[in-house]
Amino acid sequence: MSGGFTYHGGALAAAARHFGGQDWLDLSTGINPTPWPGVIEADWQRLPEREALVALEAAAAAHFGVSPEYCCAVPGSEMALRVIGQWLGRGAYRWPSYRTHAAAFPDGAAGDGPGSTRAFLLANPNNPDGRITPARDLQVWHDDLAARDGWLVVDEAFADATPEVSLAGRVGEWPRLIVLRSFGKFFGLAGLRLGFVLGPEPVMAMLRGILGDWPLGAGALAAGHAAYRDGPWIAQARRDLAARAGRMDDLLASHGFKVLGECPHFRLIEGVDSLFGRLARHRILTRPFDYDPRWLRLGIPAAQEDWLRLDRALGNG
Repeated sequence: MSGGFTYHGGALAAAARHFGGQDWLDLSTGINPTPWPGVIEADWQRLPEREALVALEAAAAAHFGVSPEYCCAVPGSEMALRVIGQWLGRGAYRWPSYRTHAAAFPDGAAGDGPGSTRAFLLANPNNPDGRITPARDLQVWHDDLAARDGWLVVDEAFADATPEVSLAGRVGEWPRLIVLRSFGKFFGLAGLRLGFVLGPEPVMAMLRGILGDWPLGAGALAAGHAAYRDGPWIAQARRDLAARAGRMDDLLASHGFKVLGECPHFRLIEGVDSLFGRLARHRILTRPFDYDPRWLRLGIPAAQEDWLRLDRALGNG
């Protein structure tokens, strides 16, 4: 029943076609359910100015804690991962993780560490299990890779909510480190397709040469610049995500589910072979996994009526 929904989250139209009904609650992704509320003005008739890109990268770099010279804006970190994979060639990736990680290194191997490969890619916090890898372990891996001209690539798509786990400030200091960041997940605006790659000069030069003079549209430039400068909203969003994650833990535990992970954007539960279909019958879309049918990942609601709806569906066996 869940086969077509195991590749990635967000297939809400497919769920409506398959299961029927309207008014779906989408918990299949880890996107912040309360998006940045700012209003932007963008000139849709003119090509974006170079100064707007520079301003966006400076605002994002300040948020990440890295020098702007090491920050390149891209039209989504998913696309950038594929480009970096092609540039690096053969590499390994930690599994389980994003499907895109396997796509970035299609001839690579999955493992818990770099091994003898030239590049190693992992997510931190990881998806789907939410585990966080300590910086000391990442430094050991980086130094091992750097000693043989290799690269450590860390996908920090979910790191905005827990900035203490980020390696962004080590970019430049660690010469063979590449960090990817996502705008849409934390700010709740995934449709903008905005991301960033942080890395040393050779990485920046490679990406800018591929992306050309207008890598982003006017809307992404304006929204990203304003959102990254909105310190009060960022601080409140971090508190809200943590509070909702705690509430989710309590709700799932009250229904007897074991909760895995530390990422406040989502929760992974196990021992749930039939739960995807049961929730879908209540028009709640979650994320199952073909490689482990015992797992189910749930995004975290915001509205009170959505919490009540999820509670009722979990209790209705």
